[in-house]
Amino acid sequence: MIWICFAIFLAACFGAGATGGLFPPGKWYEGLAKPSWTPPNWLFPVAWTTLYLCMAAAGARVAVAPGNGIAMALWSLQIALNALWTPVFFGLRRMRLGLLVLCALWLAVAATMVALWSVDTVAGLLFVPYLAWVSVAGALNYSVMRLNPEEARAPAE
Repeated sequence: MIWICFAIFLAACFGAGATGGLFPPGKWYEGLAKPSWTPPNWLFPVAWTTLYLCMAAAGARVAVAPGNGIAMALWSLQIALNALWTPVFFGLRRMRLGLLVLCALWLAVAATMVALWSVDTVAGLLFVPYLAWVSVAGALNYSVMRLNPEEARAPAE
């Protein structure tokens, strides 16, 4: 049963991740000023694939455990917010709104991690790298917004 749950959670993760293909960074993002510590482009798909595998494993472990209601509800919230950021930032080119989504995502991931941890310690630990990566993403979103004030103020075309 856990493998079926893992496959379902993984499908949810890759559904969220598919927004990257629908709304790729493109020339607009390439032309923006970025901080010197911006991760290289090749790292993003590697990191997200790894994180999605960890997120799916955490969800599958807790899905079959008793007392999982809050953890599963929070898991659903964080994956919805995860799916929202890419269309907001790259699709709409709304850096400020993207940062707001990332702040909500960070809170949801942190709450999910705690809720998962209360049901299954390993599941909670599997969310630690995700929280770290969302922290980096938030700092990057903020830095890009600050380095490109005109673009941050401009509405999407």
